[in-house]
Amino acid sequence: MSTYDVAIIGAGPGGLTAALYASRANLKVLLLDRGIYGGQLNNTAAVENYPGFDSILGPELGEKMYHSATQFGVEYQYGTVKQIVDQGLVKEIQTSDDTFTAKSVIIATGSEYKKLGIPGEQEYSGRGVSYCAVCDGAFFKNEDVLVIGGGDSAVEEGVYLTQLAKSVTIIHRRDQLRAQQILQKRAFANEKVNFIWNADVQKIIGNEQGVTGVQYRDKVSNEIKVASGSGVFIYVGIQPNTQELSNLNITDAAGWITTNDHMETTVPGIFAVGDVRKKDLRQITTAVGDGGIAGQEVFNYLQTLTD
Repeated sequence: MSTYDVAIIGAGPGGLTAALYASRANLKVLLLDRGIYGGQLNNTAAVENYPGFDSILGPELGEKMYHSATQFGVEYQYGTVKQIVDQGLVKEIQTSDDTFTAKSVIIATGSEYKKLGIPGEQEYSGRGVSYCAVCDGAFFKNEDVLVIGGGDSAVEEGVYLTQLAKSVTIIHRRDQLRAQQILQKRAFANEKVNFIWNADVQKIIGNEQGVTGVQYRDKVSNEIKVASGSGVFIYVGIQPNTQELSNLNITDAAGWITTNDHMETTVPGIFAVGDVRKKDLRQITTAVGDGGIAGQEVFNYLQTLTD
């Protein structure tokens, strides 16, 4: 079993960029992913905020990134990582089927938006249902949109959407928001923002063209009601894909990996990039930036092992 210079776990934009930089530095690179390369790009209908493209389908951008990243000899493997064992100068990556060894590891496993798990959510995903206002808000210019949630993300992204949408209605299951007071103040002061309180959202409704609104139960009157809107932005939480990495002790209490500006974790030789990191903005562009840094920093780290 040969030892790789670096094993990159996750083939989204961050992992693919790290693979490109590391392989161009003539390193022996293993790229592992549990599914098809591209990550969340495969769930994105259109990307309009990535430099170089006015608009491009998410899967198409993922395909282009993959071919670019693997042109210098990257070895791509399917595998669900179960554990990474730090053995000092060598890291052991255990998957459901195989075990690999590498001198360094870049973790690019990303994060997932928590789902409501209601009828219509999956059916209209990419057709009116979104989990990212920055990504998809521009598709709803001068339209009425709905935001589900009451925390910081829901309120902050709801206010962001007022720059584009005709109106924004925040639907919350309680009678008051959980967001920080400064965010609440901005929302209440914005004439484009409306609120529906004590709402138990039951289903997302629509037609062949896409979303038309949500059905909810008024928890006070027990009536079934409908809120109309062509877009539904869901903010009930986001979670990092780090469940299998707990033994490394590189995450905070919520599971996000903390790194320095060089993408280094607290374990020498283990780096992290993209949406799995603890940071404010999770976008394709920021993941690509992280990946470029990590790819170069891995090369620098490996040089120290031979000094």
